[in-house]
Amino acid sequence: MNHEFFKIISRDEFQTLLMNFRSTGTKASTISDAFGMVLGEDIVSPEDLPPVSRSCMDGYAVNARDAFGAGESNPAYLECRAELRVNEKPDFTLNPGECAAIPTGGSLPDGADAVVMVEHTQDLGAGTIEIRKSSAPGDHTMLRGEDAAKDELIFKAGHRIRFQDVGLLAALGIGSIPVHKRPKVGIISTGDELMEITAPPKPGTIRDVNSHTLRCLVSQAGGIPVNYGIVRDELDKLESTLARAVAENDLVLLSGGSSVGMRDLTVRAIESMPESEILAHGVAISPGKPTILGRSGEKPIMGLPGQVTSVQVVMLALVAPFIRHLMGQTDAFSTSGRPVVMAELARNTVSKPGREDYIRVRLTERSNELPLAQPIYGKSGLLKTMIQADGLMIIPADTEGYYSGRSVQIWMI
Repeated sequence: MNHEFFKIISRDEFQTLLMNFRSTGTKASTISDAFGMVLGEDIVSPEDLPPVSRSCMDGYAVNARDAFGAGESNPAYLECRAELRVNEKPDFTLNPGECAAIPTGGSLPDGADAVVMVEHTQDLGAGTIEIRKSSAPGDHTMLRGEDAAKDELIFKAGHRIRFQDVGLLAALGIGSIPVHKRPKVGIISTGDELMEITAPPKPGTIRDVNSHTLRCLVSQAGGIPVNYGIVRDELDKLESTLARAVAENDLVLLSGGSSVGMRDLTVRAIESMPESEILAHGVAISPGKPTILGRSGEKPIMGLPGQVTSVQVVMLALVAPFIRHLMGQTDAFSTSGRPVVMAELARNTVSKPGREDYIRVRLTERSNELPLAQPIYGKSGLLKTMIQADGLMIIPADTEGYYSGRSVQIWMI
């Protein structure tokens, strides 16, 4: 079979193929362990939070009408009904012209709808409080159910749990939630030229860089990396290693062996798997064109470029969001969550129409102006182009490039 790039597709088409794979199953997780995980089901609030209206400040609980229009030159005078404690539930109702001293976090009595901060009051003695600032309903209070109302949908399935989300779950007394399992990602490095990083260098050999950077990027995306070591250009060995990796993981990444050539074994190894299919052999992005997508049954297999910088860009652009998709994150491929900055392009940058270009750039800060984005060019395989880069500038496939001076969006890496 001719294994040339017979199925080169656009990045959007490649992404659509990735989205067709199903997410991992779910399990129960304590909220302490759920950080970074993705919800498997909707979460509904079991109660009102806060359960009662509370004060956000030390001061006096009032009915806002009694303090309306009050000021330094025209204070209002109210009678202090009680001094409340933070753990006390008031058993009375404020009458017109009354107030109650209240600490931060204290429960508002019936009849109160605002709090006047203590620094805007004066205790005149004999229970009379001078109010020197006007108030409006809701001032310095947290109303019952304002954070979450009972039976309110607070998080939808597919939402990735952040630290602030854990705080809300804890406040609601939710200790366990259903989350998608972290996908296990098998990593196979291929090539006769590869050697372990501790081995002394020899002519015609290179150290296995990719398995180490892939582990980092898989972990950063939320997956569990599983390394299968270096496999030489021997079809039988690659087939047996791939079979084991597919059986033990949710996704398998093969680094190297995805370029055209006599020693291209990745496609044949994938095709040797049961219920296998090559979905794409090439994607219209640069760097990263020789990226393969296949499947064995329901398991995705990706053949990544062997070139060390290309594989890192492909991981950022396609594989990392795919891992988040496998984790159940509904907006995994959305670009809205990327950390981006605006910058001014320092020089004309040419792009070949028909492919999406990921240009490495270095940013230089300038006072009172946008940072200056300087494209970084270098020979294929130079690691320092990624080391020196602060981010990536993406030039769409329908564009021939950008002129210097243009405001561009930089995806920070």
